[in-house]
This record gives sequence, C-alpha cells and structure tokens, in this order.
Amino acid sequence: MIDSFKLKVLKALTSALEEITVANGYQHDLAGRVHRGRLLFTQEDGLPHLAINEPPQMPDGIVAPDGSPSHFTKHPLLIQGFVEDDRQNPTDPAYLLLADVQKRLAIERTRGRGYDILGFGDRIHALRIGQAVVRPPDAVVSDNSFFWLPVTLEYAEELQNPFA
Repeated sequence: MIDSFKLKVLKALTSALEEITVANGYQHDLAGRVHRGRLLFTQEDGLPHLAINEPPQMPDGIVAPDGSPSHFTKHPLLIQGFVEDDRQNPTDPAYLLLADVQKRLAIERTRGRGYDILGFGDRIHALRIGQAVVRPPDAVVSDNSFFWLPVTLEYAEELQNPFA
C-alpha cells in the first residue's frame, strides 16, 4: 500500500525523533522507541519512549474555497514522553527528555532555513512547538513521570490526490 501524505509526514516525524540518541549528542536513546497512535504502554515497552497522537478534540480548520482541490491543514499533535522516575524528584528525568525532544524539533524546524521541514521541501510550511506540561506519576495516565508537548504541523494537502 502507498502511504497518504499525512501518514508520510507522521512517519518522517517519527524518524526524526528516533534520531535522538546518545551517539547523536543527546542524553537519551529513542531509536525504536517512538510510537504513533498508541495510548497504552506496558513495562515490556521499556523507558524512555515517546507517543505521537492527535489531541482528542477536532481542531478549528481553515476551509478550502469551494471547488479547490487543495486544503491548508493545521495538523495538531501531542507528543508524550515517558521516563524512569528519580525517586527524590520524580519529574526531573521528564524535563531532561523534554529538552532532547525540543532540541530535535527545533533543529528540524530550521532544516534548510525552514524550507525543508521533515525533508518535504517547501510542502510543510511550519512546525510549531507549543508549551509543554510535565507531570509526576499518577493513577490515571502513567505510573511514571511524563510530559505532553503540543506540536502543530502546517501544510497543504491535495484532496484529490492524498497520496501525492
């Protein structure tokens, strides 16, 4: 099967985040530890790891004019990072993982002076990094400390050819 453009973008984002490795100058190794579309994890998944999901509400979209084969998309995502806790200060490791993720996203955002985000040339217009929230372990979301980082990708979609 051929991937849609939207899925290609998500896979490229996953690959970019998996470049967060100690060998690449980061504090964490995320190769093989970045997942799309997962909300639940087990101990077998190991830590640290990231999940990329869309927020649970519909975004306000910009509607294409009638008859237009294109659509400008603001694709909101939530990147969630999970870490092993520090017993004394449980959220400290989450802040460190968050810093690695923000650094990698900032590098990607400026790739080709902002004209080659995620390797798609000028097709992706912006990668916006939102304000993160770091949380300690709780009984509802995670047994480990974690963060949420909102990210928005802005790009044009060809509605008549979503695989282009």
